[in-house]
Amino acid sequence: MVQNIILIVEDDPDIRELTSLYLGKKGYEVFIAENGLQALEIVNKEKPHLILLDIVLPGMKGFELCEKIRELTDVPILFLSSKRDSIDKIKGLEVGGDDYITKPFDFAELEARVRANLRRNRLMASNEHKKKRVLTYGHLSIDLDSYEVFVDGKLVSLYAKELQLLLLLVNNPNQVFSADQLYDQIWGIDSYGDLKTVLVHISKLRRKIEVNPSKPVLIQTVRGFGYKFNA
Repeated sequence: MVQNIILIVEDDPDIRELTSLYLGKKGYEVFIAENGLQALEIVNKEKPHLILLDIVLPGMKGFELCEKIRELTDVPILFLSSKRDSIDKIKGLEVGGDDYITKPFDFAELEARVRANLRRNRLMASNEHKKKRVLTYGHLSIDLDSYEVFVDGKLVSLYAKELQLLLLLVNNPNQVFSADQLYDQIWGIDSYGDLKTVLVHISKLRRKIEVNPSKPVLIQTVRGFGYKFNA
């Protein structure tokens, strides 16, 4: 089982060390930071799964640091503070915090909050992954929700008809379509134009999604019949 990584950002050495020792004994991999700059370095390098963040820090304050961390990651952030005012709790949530724990705290309660936030984050990530509909064929990925196309992870810009043509072929893998059929499906029977339009769009599409457009692998020509998407 992969260890959850926790970053503790706390300037009080006693609280920092005791919290680190307790969570370490509970099986977490713990990193500590005394200030905002150290914390940002660890976030970038170690990719923690959860962050315990003090509000009162030297230099960069906790609220400001939380906003900067949110630009890098969406992992749970639990504020640690001796302030019990509701205004501070509200501020902590507004800047991107997920929970607020007042000092002095019970270590067992702290770990329960840690476990709950880690579990909630895993469930959200799992649900988001399930909701996202992505088709992948080798180096080509198509997001069916956003209608974005990626080649080797890079976004490729397709015109509307190119995308419609690609989706028609992808949704009917290995089915051969004649140029007439493609024209009727994409441009419509009553549209004005000729079959060269299909050839031109197939050629443009290949240049954008094929590794070697002169030797297409994904959109193949079936001589004498038409085109198919090779799944």
